[in-house]
Amino acid sequence: MTITGRGGHGSMPHLAADPVPAVAELVTALQTMVTRRFDVFDPVVLTVGSLHAGTKANVVPETARLEATLRTFSAATRDRCLALVDELARGIATAHGVRADVEVVTLYPVTENDPDEAALLAATVATEFGPDRFRHLANPLACSEDFSKVLQHVPGCFAALGARPAALPAEAASYNHSAHAQFSDDVLPDGAALLAALALRRSTGRPDRART
Repeated sequence: MTITGRGGHGSMPHLAADPVPAVAELVTALQTMVTRRFDVFDPVVLTVGSLHAGTKANVVPETARLEATLRTFSAATRDRCLALVDELARGIATAHGVRADVEVVTLYPVTENDPDEAALLAATVATEFGPDRFRHLANPLACSEDFSKVLQHVPGCFAALGARPAALPAEAASYNHSAHAQFSDDVLPDGAALLAALALRRSTGRPDRART
């Protein structure tokens, strides 16, 4: 989102059209919109991760820019949220006498697992490694995933392999994108075996076939 006003000197802001207050209000308004316009049981995650304006403390800049990421769990909610974001940005800009331009870059669709494929995965893991090696997440993750594009065409299921080192407590583990994240290679043989078992079940038509 780019807010465009009219630059000027910090000592005479009334002669300029300052985009900074508008973009500052927009950041907080976006958070409020998510909590007040959407059902808490159909989550929307909106995070402003980049905010830039100006070059000097005593200069009113001409433009201010923010970048945000939006994650939803349904296409309908995504489309409605994007429409409201555009409406909100333009409304706030108008109130401040500046202009808002909103650019949307759609990266990934919603990742939706096929129930039958998820059941097959769970059964395969239980047969190959034991029931204690598989668990459903209590809540969906709001991460973006390009495997979702495959699921648009082929029924499937997205699964994650836990790769935290055994000696590292879960509460001490860094998140995946952290520079301090640690991963164990011990999971790789099991990952390969799982993919092979799933392929075997598909090719033989025997969902109860165990590892030989």
